[in-house]
Amino acid sequence: MLPKCTRLVTGVGIAVVLCGAGLAGQASLGTAQSFAVLGGSTVTNTGPSVISGNLGVSPGAAITGFPPGTVTGTIHAADAVALQAQSDVTTQYNALASAACTADLTGQDLGGQTLTPGIYCFSSSAQLTGSLTLNAQGNANAVFIFKTGSTLTTAAGSSVLLINGGNPCGVAWQIGSSATLGSTTSFIGNLIALTSITLNTGADINGGRALARNGAVTLDTNDISFAACSAAGGPPSVPPPPVPALTTWAMIALAGLLALGGFTALRRRQTREDPAF
Repeated sequence: MLPKCTRLVTGVGIAVVLCGAGLAGQASLGTAQSFAVLGGSTVTNTGPSVISGNLGVSPGAAITGFPPGTVTGTIHAADAVALQAQSDVTTQYNALASAACTADLTGQDLGGQTLTPGIYCFSSSAQLTGSLTLNAQGNANAVFIFKTGSTLTTAAGSSVLLINGGNPCGVAWQIGSSATLGSTTSFIGNLIALTSITLNTGADINGGRALARNGAVTLDTNDISFAACSAAGGPPSVPPPPVPALTTWAMIALAGLLALGGFTALRRRQTREDPAF
């Protein structure tokens, strides 16, 4: 819910409205935090994938390929735990989708770029070929959010690097349809796709999750492990917009209006107490 604005009304009926920070997004994945992999329809695996965390699917029920894949947590297939996790994933997905962009990278390959904290948007698909570097600039709570209108695709051997004190808990990818990580990709962050997620042979997510809302998660000899996040360093919340600052002239005008209102109120009170005033 948006915060209420503060309304100051002067004695001459002029209103000045001051608004604080806007809507802040969902700060946590809720019950989905314990899941390294969560699918909507199915989860399929080929080869000795290692899932460090819970594995689940909902509303579908099919999970195949474990073994040879291994899971350090619990497998939840179409049970109440997986259903609630999907609900919490949807909440986080919607919060990320509604976040205002700080930069539009439509048409640019993420490979070779070094980015500072922000919300980066693609009107359609996004591509990563090579290395993407995320520079946290010494801030352990730095937030990097990537939003795509449709797909995310990484080329074979691509990587996401987090430098200068960053925390993987602060990296999130909101994908408008499906995501495909090329073979031997080294990825960071929570990958939340509306439809499906495919990890080709040897693609790993180190410090993140593969969470598909409606479709399948398809694995092939992958390692997926999420970072242990404290309450202060949980999955990224949507940064609120900056609080608007009044200019010097606006402050002078506001002070004048308030003074005029106070003077008018004082005259009215004196007139009531002494009609001859």
